[in-house]
Amino acid sequence: MAKILVVDDAKFMRVTLSTILTSEQHEVVGEAENGEEAIKLYQELQPDLVTMDITMPVMNGIDAIKEICRINKNAMIIVCSAMGQQKVVVEAIESGAKDFIIKPFDEDRVLDTVNRVLNLKNE
Repeated sequence: MAKILVVDDAKFMRVTLSTILTSEQHEVVGEAENGEEAIKLYQELQPDLVTMDITMPVMNGIDAIKEICRINKNAMIIVCSAMGQQKVVVEAIESGAKDFIIKPFDEDRVLDTVNRVLNLKNE
């Protein structure tokens, strides 16, 4: 399955997402709590997929998405956002994210989105 980097400033959210992903045999290769850490870990770990929170300290998810897409224009990034952040989700997609999932996480929706984005990579 896929090597995934989970990025969220809330440990609870990282644990929740990691639990959902590993239940489907995906490997969570790293966790970051801000955009700066995400970029560093992306370069080190070369994951197949990144789940990216938007609102984080130090560097937000939008800036991290832009930077990761500069490093690898084919980066597979899924944005994780709270309800009612449509404008931010649109900005994230325009910055290079491939899809989004809404918090609180619905396990089936998370896995469907992850599998759909990973299939894009394999096309």
